[in-house]
Amino acid sequence: MVRVGVREFTKNFSKYQNIDMVEIIDKKTDEVKGVFISPASAEKVKEILTKSKKEKIEDILKFAGTMEMDEKFKDLTKEELRLKIAKMKND
Repeated sequence: MVRVGVREFTKNFSKYQNIDMVEIIDKKTDEVKGVFISPASAEKVKEILTKSKKEKIEDILKFAGTMEMDEKFKDLTKEELRLKIAKMKND
């Protein structure tokens, strides 16, 4: 991956447009300030990030138990839901 300073990147932006990924750094602190992704690779990266976020959310919901609960009680009214939960607690 190409590493370039912020000023260098802004001055010569067109030079880096065809490179898949450019790491933009602060040269004084050597701190990463951002990453530039070429337009050709942008859609792939968006798909990966969207998939990753969706998987994390699903994992959290599974851990919390809401995914299973949604399927069990999907078509119940509020009253039916209360009765079913009460029955489950008594069993």
